[in-house]
Amino acid sequence: MNFISTRGGEKVSGARAIVQGLSANGGLFVPETFPEVTREELEEMLSMSYSERACKVLYKYLDDYDEGELLKALEAAYSKFDGDPAPLVKLDDGVYILELFHGPTCAFKDMALTVLPYLLRKGCDICGIKENVLILVATSGDTGKAALEGFKDAEGIKIMVFYPDDGVSKMQKLQMCTQDGGNVNVVAVKGNFDDCQSAVKEIFNSKQYAKQLKEKNYVLSSANSINFGRLAPQIAYYFSAYLDMVTSKQIEMGQEIDFCVPTGNFGNILAAYYAKNMGLPIRRLHCASNMNNILTDFLKKGEYDMHREFYKTTSPSMDILISSNLERLLFEVSGRNAELTAKRMQELKDNGIYRITKEEQDAIAQTFDGGFANEDEVVETIYDVFCDVGYTMDTHTGCAMKVAQDWFEKNKKDTINMVVVSTASPYKFPQDVLYAVTGNDVKDSFKGIKRLHAATAMAVPKSLMGLKEKAVRFTTVAKRDELFDEVLKFIG
Repeated sequence: MNFISTRGGEKVSGARAIVQGLSANGGLFVPETFPEVTREELEEMLSMSYSERACKVLYKYLDDYDEGELLKALEAAYSKFDGDPAPLVKLDDGVYILELFHGPTCAFKDMALTVLPYLLRKGCDICGIKENVLILVATSGDTGKAALEGFKDAEGIKIMVFYPDDGVSKMQKLQMCTQDGGNVNVVAVKGNFDDCQSAVKEIFNSKQYAKQLKEKNYVLSSANSINFGRLAPQIAYYFSAYLDMVTSKQIEMGQEIDFCVPTGNFGNILAAYYAKNMGLPIRRLHCASNMNNILTDFLKKGEYDMHREFYKTTSPSMDILISSNLERLLFEVSGRNAELTAKRMQELKDNGIYRITKEEQDAIAQTFDGGFANEDEVVETIYDVFCDVGYTMDTHTGCAMKVAQDWFEKNKKDTINMVVVSTASPYKFPQDVLYAVTGNDVKDSFKGIKRLHAATAMAVPKSLMGLKEKAVRFTTVAKRDELFDEVLKFIG
């Protein structure tokens, strides 16, 4: 299958799209067509393991890879998880939780970033690329650690992560700054996630920077969800969740379900949209935001306006005002109009705002709706669910659960089965979850873990408890315009 740019001008193979990350004009790569998964194929996937299901989905897009090798890579990646990579938990009648935090770094980013090293390295081989690869990552908290862990000590690859100084949780920061591996680097940026993300995109789009890197025998790639290699493995867990509902006799094959997804950069929910376009019986996608509810407003008004207050919340992975993957959705609802998509992205860059047509807004509304939760509502939702059914969720999942509850409150006759996507372990945000569950407030993250365990009896991930003994390796703080200098220092 070939991939094209949302801003036009390029057509490349799947391997090239993954290695390159972004198109030359700054657009995002999308499949030339959406491959179909037939009813018969869904039936065959019922008895498959998670890795086998994921392979069937990914190979639909990445047919220039060897299918057998791809399966082996997926099996190796998901063997690092604690049991089932994506278990489905029934919370109440018609409400389910899809847990995506059982990987090495306790966040849903592991679902893709344990696989991406294979996709990237093999992609280089397929494309005949001999240079070293430099991966640049902007993170709002979870992507950074998952990418560092996935690529540590990978041959011929260096990875550098930028995170907003004071814009991630204490546990997220500790995970990144204690990372081992001889090919990794972490830099805090003075600003928010959007500053980190914009700086990385500018480096990707600079011919001058590309020339300097090539002189040092490096090519750039990305591990953010702007890279289709990050997005593709996420499509698979929507298929697997649906199939698990069928095998557990919660639904009949062909029956539609809804997903409610906490999202900031729009990649997680876009993967569900891709699954729907491939034929998965999804009725609606509920986009859940925190107080940085720019996506909620966009879905309601058809206007994307960055002129608003930025909030630092207890769900920092969604503290984002520039949702990069929304560009892929705009491209689809515009009739794949690359010129119009590029125009809108330029308007966003120049003026901080763009608008879509009423027809496009109506097309989006056929599948998507949005909602958000403020900080008090997140606390209340986590507390109520814990008290009612004994289930503990993190702050991001709390946002999604609130949006799901609001939907059913407004649509009392709706009998759809709703899957709420849970993106992180509660232990990644122990103080905030502890406060929500018990009302107790502690300053130390590890005390928070200990007390949260006492209150909930949830098993504590060993990878998080082990952080207490690890030395901090990375302490650099830089301004946005200093980041490429840091890159040059890193590659030496």
